[in-house]
Amino acid sequence: MEGRVVGRVLRIFRHRPPWLRAGPPQDNPGEAVKEPERAQEYSLLNFAGGQHFFEYLVVVSLKKKHLGDDYEPTITYQFPKRENLLRGQQEEEERLLKAIPLFCFPDGNEWVPLTEYPRETFSFVLTNVDGSRKIGYCRRLLPAGPGPRLPKVYCIISCIGCFGLFSKILDEVEKRHQISMAVIYPFMQGLREAAFPAPGKTVTLKSFIPDSGTEFISLTRPLDSHLEHVDFSSLLRCLSFEQILQIFASAVLERKIIFLAQGLSTLSQCIHAAAALLYPFSWAHTYIPVVPESLLATVCCPTPFMVGVQMRFRQEVMDSPMEEVLLVNLCEGTFLLSVGDEKDILPPKLQEDILGSLGRGIDELKTSEEINEHVSGPFVQFFVKTVGHYASYIKREANGQGHFQERSFCKALTSKTNRRFVKKFVKTQLFSLFIQEAEKSKNPPEGYFQQKILEYEEQKKQKKPREKTVK
Repeated sequence: MEGRVVGRVLRIFRHRPPWLRAGPPQDNPGEAVKEPERAQEYSLLNFAGGQHFFEYLVVVSLKKKHLGDDYEPTITYQFPKRENLLRGQQEEEERLLKAIPLFCFPDGNEWVPLTEYPRETFSFVLTNVDGSRKIGYCRRLLPAGPGPRLPKVYCIISCIGCFGLFSKILDEVEKRHQISMAVIYPFMQGLREAAFPAPGKTVTLKSFIPDSGTEFISLTRPLDSHLEHVDFSSLLRCLSFEQILQIFASAVLERKIIFLAQGLSTLSQCIHAAAALLYPFSWAHTYIPVVPESLLATVCCPTPFMVGVQMRFRQEVMDSPMEEVLLVNLCEGTFLLSVGDEKDILPPKLQEDILGSLGRGIDELKTSEEINEHVSGPFVQFFVKTVGHYASYIKREANGQGHFQERSFCKALTSKTNRRFVKKFVKTQLFSLFIQEAEKSKNPPEGYFQQKILEYEEQKKQKKPREKTVK
């Protein structure tokens, strides 16, 4: 789940506000926790490729500024503390730890203590200059206690995209925090030492909780890994099938898309769902599930983007100079701005196929896995029908290096409307990055998309004899 996604965000920090220019955040003395020992240190390379569940768990709290009534988000707890880093690693860690609070409280610094606050689970994505990505899984809530208080955020930073699994981990972190911060340490240490499970597999952790005894926590990774960072339920609640199809069409041509919503959870889930519709392709442009107030100027970028903005900033977005934008109001299920041709981008027959498949049996689905498969399936099938023949048009040299035959590939489509669409699609970065990987690989990659291509080709073979018999 994107090239330089939010790479520009980390670059924007060169012009960061004063509070971001301060040194690395320190633990709040009032909330400091004495850990049994410092965790063993690893180089940044050891975290790549999903070897560990997570890199950091941090707690971000709101602290009052010395001047004025505003608050600033500050890291008040961090696990693990890492030492003996090389200079480059230390600089990367500092950049990361300065960025996290901004995305945990994207709605600005004007807060007042509260007695009620609905808990929210959301995520953000940070991409470093080298293209490596980190996902922040957040749980924002009001801590237990008497009287008015300020919300805080538990945030797990990981290289792994699996929203449902990390949501369960956040449940366990929250449960332990109600007892004591010290109880979180052994649980997270156990999680750090556990191997991340393969798709469909389960890892079981043993954890002791005072007054409750030993607990066994099972964490299962979804079998279908291309849907493990997504939940389509929020998108279906907010928008019609026709609107989802128009958003998909805009994304396929790499246009600018802005989502507006009140809650962070809705915003985060809907934008991740919209990006997931592009599978097996990956959005390669600016991608910010929840834009912090200080980065609202992102909506004026001339390049493609997919971003989420809280409804409280609606007027600021509307007043910004923007061209050819699809502005989606998730609260009311409407498009506030559009280019106007969204219904004409995709081939009409394939649009009918998608809408027919989406509507068929939707009311009988019960689990989120069933809903995800039902929604994703028709869009995967769309790509199977339009570009699923790509592997046959990669000519290979003796050394195995492939060269994509674009013209022959497009001409192979018998439908004029499909061909017209594909001629545009092959010019996108979505397709270019995909085909570059295919050129490097001697064999088509095994996976869900390849499986669907083979199934479709088999169906076509079986259909031909039947047609001859009818004649």
